[in-house]
Amino acid sequence: MPLRPVSALAVLVAATVILGAPMPTVTAAEGPTLLSGGALAFGPDDVLFIADNAGAKIVALELGDAVTGATTGTGDIEAIDRQIAARLGTDASEIRIHDLAISPTSRNTFISVSRGRGAGATPVLVRVDGTGGVEVVQLDEVTYTELSLPNAPTSDPSARRNPRASSVTDMAYVDGQLFIAGLSNEEFASKLRSVNYPFTTANAGTSVEIWHAAHGRYETHSPVYTFVPYELDGEQNLIAGYLCTPLVKFAVADLQPGAKTTGTTIAELGNRNRPIDMVVYEKGGQDYLLMSNTSRGVMKISTAGFETQPGLTEPVPGGGTAGVTFETVEGLAGVEQLDLLDDTRALVIARNDAGLADLTAVQLP
Repeated sequence: MPLRPVSALAVLVAATVILGAPMPTVTAAEGPTLLSGGALAFGPDDVLFIADNAGAKIVALELGDAVTGATTGTGDIEAIDRQIAARLGTDASEIRIHDLAISPTSRNTFISVSRGRGAGATPVLVRVDGTGGVEVVQLDEVTYTELSLPNAPTSDPSARRNPRASSVTDMAYVDGQLFIAGLSNEEFASKLRSVNYPFTTANAGTSVEIWHAAHGRYETHSPVYTFVPYELDGEQNLIAGYLCTPLVKFAVADLQPGAKTTGTTIAELGNRNRPIDMVVYEKGGQDYLLMSNTSRGVMKISTAGFETQPGLTEPVPGGGTAGVTFETVEGLAGVEQLDLLDDTRALVIARNDAGLADLTAVQLP
């Protein structure tokens, strides 16, 4: 269980290594030290998980009173990056938005951002309430636990994509487990991990391989960029989006620590594109996957074929598509982040014509 703060000074619990994975450490009233902002996911009792890629760790924040602002819900905000910048005393060009997550109780929205660019950027957590009020969450008295990730990739700022920045690319909590996607320092670098919460240990994770139809080969180095847990025939799966843009399913039962598994590529959605975020929702008695992308708009994909679609095994050249089909949602342009606000609406962050980021509730298509 998470330990209670015992003083205003940090109390570090000595790390115990089991199967090469460190035990979580817990500190007290001054709050966690984050080296970088990253992916967010809500767990039980308004615990908010935040990934610190530079620190190669996951921090579980017990938000308590910080989970609710002036009112429940989330209000629309034009140019939210400008609003956040004003709170932090900087310009909107210095704000980078990493992720958003909506509290399952207050429906307030929490946004992981960085103030500044490069190695000197400062991670900040922001809350938006039902009035559209923007507040910086003060973490100096938040009780928390943290879990270091073993075999994290080494930082290489000179690389085209610093692998350390992909230590954690996405997270989701289901039934006592936090699922984590990202990279490791191993030969088969792409990893999916499952850790219990409250934290005990982090194992080495499962090395995952996919058939990348657009590239015409198997790949083990490209990370999962975004995923959602989804049950198929009563079994939990992770539906994962990759660069250029395979859609792949992994049976959770196959994600064994230290093992290697090959996912089933159920779609090729087009090259020269990176998926950003995805959610699953129900409408008219049918489940759909909604996925935002860097260059191919927002895709609406029926999940009806996920179970029966044969895995792709042949190349799909020239930017073509194959496997389960999708439609591009007209009117949802520039969407970078999304989460479910309620049963009928999603909350999105989308770039407007001026290049600023609007926070808006939209009807689920």
